[in-house]
Amino acid sequence: MAAARRRVSVGLGLAGAACALLGVSLLLVGPLIIKEQVIKNVRIDPSSISFSMWKDIPVPFYMSVHFFEVLNPKEVLQGAKPVLNQRGPYVYREFRYKTNITFHDNDTVSFLEYRKLFFQPDLSNGSEDEYIVVPNILMMGAAVMMENLPNFVKLLLSGALAGLKQEAFMNRTVGEIMWGYEDPLVDTINMFVPGLIPFKGKFGLFIELNNSNSGLFTVNTGMKNISRVHMVDSWNGLKEVNYWRSSECNMINGTAGEMWPPFMSPTSLDFYSPDACRSMTLVYERSGKFEGVPTYRFVAPKTLFANGTDYPPNKGFCPCMQSGIQNVSTCRLNAPIFISHPHFYNADPALVNAVEGLHPSKDQHALFLDVHPMTGIPMNCSIKLQLNLYIKQVSGIIQTGKIKPVVLPLLWFAESGSIEGSVLKQFYTNLVLIPSLLDYLQYIFLGLSVLLIMSAAVLMATSQRTTAEKSPRHPTTQSKPPSSSETTPLLHDADTLSQDDAEA
Repeated sequence: MAAARRRVSVGLGLAGAACALLGVSLLLVGPLIIKEQVIKNVRIDPSSISFSMWKDIPVPFYMSVHFFEVLNPKEVLQGAKPVLNQRGPYVYREFRYKTNITFHDNDTVSFLEYRKLFFQPDLSNGSEDEYIVVPNILMMGAAVMMENLPNFVKLLLSGALAGLKQEAFMNRTVGEIMWGYEDPLVDTINMFVPGLIPFKGKFGLFIELNNSNSGLFTVNTGMKNISRVHMVDSWNGLKEVNYWRSSECNMINGTAGEMWPPFMSPTSLDFYSPDACRSMTLVYERSGKFEGVPTYRFVAPKTLFANGTDYPPNKGFCPCMQSGIQNVSTCRLNAPIFISHPHFYNADPALVNAVEGLHPSKDQHALFLDVHPMTGIPMNCSIKLQLNLYIKQVSGIIQTGKIKPVVLPLLWFAESGSIEGSVLKQFYTNLVLIPSLLDYLQYIFLGLSVLLIMSAAVLMATSQRTTAEKSPRHPTTQSKPPSSSETTPLLHDADTLSQDDAEA
């Protein structure tokens, strides 16, 4: 029985040692295996899991557009404050895909990314055929651009505008404002001021967005250095742009805004936006989960569109009086276009108070990006921007009336998307479930090893105690023969009887 216990205790001890070895191995080697798999699958390599996701983004993106209708255009012409009413959203399904993918010897790859937009009536609050009263963007923009020209030129143009029945505000459909409309004003302006508007034919705010690319990006593949994967090497062959007045503002930083290097820290992330003509920095707000996947949430800091007075590094972007807007005229044909957060969220209150009908809200108007920190892949995002037009009375152009200078919101849009369906399931299984399973297994093995080794020790101690109790005792000194007095009473009586018989 004792031998059997010893054999069982030895077996338990060996099993415990094996579990300890497995637990320690998983503890030390498991993270290395996971890290190696992440590196292998997030770099831009045709053999990686994420390559097809990078090439043809499977995430369903939607662009929601909200227009600001001017309710009192006649009063605005007389100097009144504009009263706005938000219309929409008008929702478009957005498909993104890359072409001209070319790998280079210096660990970079070049590509063109195209966008196609399709109107979604069932998700929209209105149709593209609805009419909206908005500023005559082309005429009012051209008027501000020509403010410093000689008066006779402006008077000639004003007469031509009257002949074309051009007014400061127009009533156009959503589709026309978005995708363009024929306007003889384009040819008229080009006749009076050649080169002022370097395009012909239709004019629309988003006419260049649909079925077009965002420029030639060259980014790092991460094959040699994973910490540089997706980081922009150049855009349209440029290492920096020349739109702004400082080298810091002209820098092209971060990625193209689709993915980031893996193993992120909760600090900040950078990306270059061709739409905003600049690099942007988002800051870490909090940790969370999206459909069970751990994420870091990054948001826009209050300094993103701050002026140079409130935030000196932004001084090169524009000499804006108020914080919260950015003049992008230098990269938008010199038109007086400003970008901001929707409803002037996080902007100087003077901008909000200059019009009626704005209600800035963090929940509705703040942009965010939820990124899986281990891989640098966005799980859920909503990027929001507002387009604004600077309008005012321009002497010599009677169509501008007595309009007071104001940065007038035209529209705001949100590009939103999140990983879902089979892509989300595969992502969760490979990058969350399996690593979590390995993490649990290492502690299960270590805990089991402690239990088995303790059981083996207890069983061995019990076996040794039982063996000791059953073994014969060995005296330390030799025994002497017993004396007569130490004999048993029965023997003593027998001796007595023998003596009596002899005397008889």
